[in-house]
Amino acid sequence: MKTPKTVRVKWAKTHRIIRSRFPPIDLFEDIADPADWDAILSAEGKTNPRVSESVGMLDLVPAERRVAGNGASWAMAPFVHISTDRPSRYSDGSFGIYYAGDRIEVALFETIHHHANFMAATGQRPGWTSDFRELVGAVDADLHDVTDRACFADLYDPDDYQSPQALGARLRSQNADGIIYRSVRYPDGLAIAMFWPDIAGIPKQGQHFSYYWDGDKVSQVKNLGSGEVFSVVADTGM
Repeated sequence: MKTPKTVRVKWAKTHRIIRSRFPPIDLFEDIADPADWDAILSAEGKTNPRVSESVGMLDLVPAERRVAGNGASWAMAPFVHISTDRPSRYSDGSFGIYYAGDRIEVALFETIHHHANFMAATGQRPGWTSDFRELVGAVDADLHDVTDRACFADLYDPDDYQSPQALGARLRSQNADGIIYRSVRYPDGLAIAMFWPDIAGIPKQGQHFSYYWDGDKVSQVKNLGSGEVFSVVADTGM
């Protein structure tokens, strides 16, 4: 596949949804220079091994691409807590990606799909499940454009990620900033896959949600702030 052209993507808001259970990581929230983090982590890890575990694989992110300050844990976490047991569309799990959508529906339906797969695979009983939080950020970057589904059809298979993972690995190895594509789970929306924390930036906390697993699918979403409950219709609307 030839390298997709880049376009300037400038969104005032990006929307990402993560589980609410993960606490902030002190090292990322501190005002210390990110270039000094490795030395700080080495010193603290000698007396408290759990510090290294909570921070993750910091060496995966070059010092100049790290972000620090209040809320930085949300931007850094996808890049330092990675596993080949958790691949995604544009990564085999050997490197991290910050995924986000151009609207809340993209973030909801992408996470609903993956949460339903997890619940089905683990045989969970029906009920309201893990709480989720929205992260609201912004983007202003040159991203590789694969939004033309006809030209890049092999990147849009709903289940086979082999082609997009190969593209993601190649572009990241070239120090690209990321990819813009059409959401597979909410086709009316756009999504971005950002390869570095400084491109993702530091987001702010938005809304909180809970998903209802009915034993077969995620059938309802509750906004924990307003109390509203929405029915989920397939993968294309609520």
